[in-house]
Amino acid sequence: MSEPSESSMTTSIALLAGPDATASALYGMYDLFGSAGRDWEFLTRGRMGEPLLRPVIVSRDGKGFRTANGAWVEPHAALEALVAPEVVCVPELYVAPGARLADYAAEVEWLQACHRRGALLAAACTGALLFAEAGLLEHQDATTHWAYCDALKRRFPTVRVHAHRSLVVSGEGGRLIMAGGGSSWVDLALYLVARLAGVEEAMHLARINLVDWHHDGQQPYAALTISRQVEDACITRCQAWVAYHYDTPSPVAGMVHESGLSERSFKRRFKAATGMTPMEYVHTLRLEEAKQLLESGDEPIEVVAEQVGYADPSFFRRLFARRVGLTPRQYRRRFRGMRLQLQ
Repeated sequence: MSEPSESSMTTSIALLAGPDATASALYGMYDLFGSAGRDWEFLTRGRMGEPLLRPVIVSRDGKGFRTANGAWVEPHAALEALVAPEVVCVPELYVAPGARLADYAAEVEWLQACHRRGALLAAACTGALLFAEAGLLEHQDATTHWAYCDALKRRFPTVRVHAHRSLVVSGEGGRLIMAGGGSSWVDLALYLVARLAGVEEAMHLARINLVDWHHDGQQPYAALTISRQVEDACITRCQAWVAYHYDTPSPVAGMVHESGLSERSFKRRFKAATGMTPMEYVHTLRLEEAKQLLESGDEPIEVVAEQVGYADPSFFRRLFARRVGLTPRQYRRRFRGMRLQLQ
């Protein structure tokens, strides 16, 4: 594949195709950026508009390769041939949560050099992990896919990870931009188009592609990611007990009894093992069960609250909205139809 012509194009955007790249975000962003300035004129006036952005796919050696999900990628250029892009985008990486990245030494060095030269750096989904590897996120706000946020915080404790946000702009001059999970790469691309080519052009692309901004963030999509810890056998036993008794009137007292420890010692050890207080853990279990009930049934909110252990429906509504980012009614309206379609 030959590199696109540079004639009359204003801003170069390098799309970094690493060993763990997936094709959907890579080529989706490529198409969206290439559409800026061009396609709205074509659809509304019958003549091709002038492209405003110049997307270029780059890899360490510029050679074609098969992505992590089996698609074939044919880059336009090697890293050494594109030393000063104005914008760099890192699409999502297909890696397991908590796993070490493959050999990205060349990409890390190139990203660091681009950042030093003043480039705008953007990452979709798990692409933010590469920013962290490059040391670009130290003491910075960041986000990534909700399933990877805890691993990112553990490995890079100075990074301020915002799991609930679908888009974070960080760093000096707002030159580090990260989108959260899955299809939020669309949010990232539209934000970049608005920043580079104007809000009106971003709105044109949203209308062309029937895109709806993920304004509620990614918190509503997050399942229970607090996997049972194994270092403290006593606390593990209590976690197993509360998984079946979270809806009882006094689940924390029940865990204390199950542990055989004093209440003070139990709470200290539980927080050290899980990172949560016992009551925070119970709330998380209850709210995850409430999500399932809201998605799959028609029971009134008051009934759902009672089923998961809350005698006060008003307290349940406030807690759900604060922790999930949607009211129970909003959550049901948004996700019950989706579940029914997938069943």
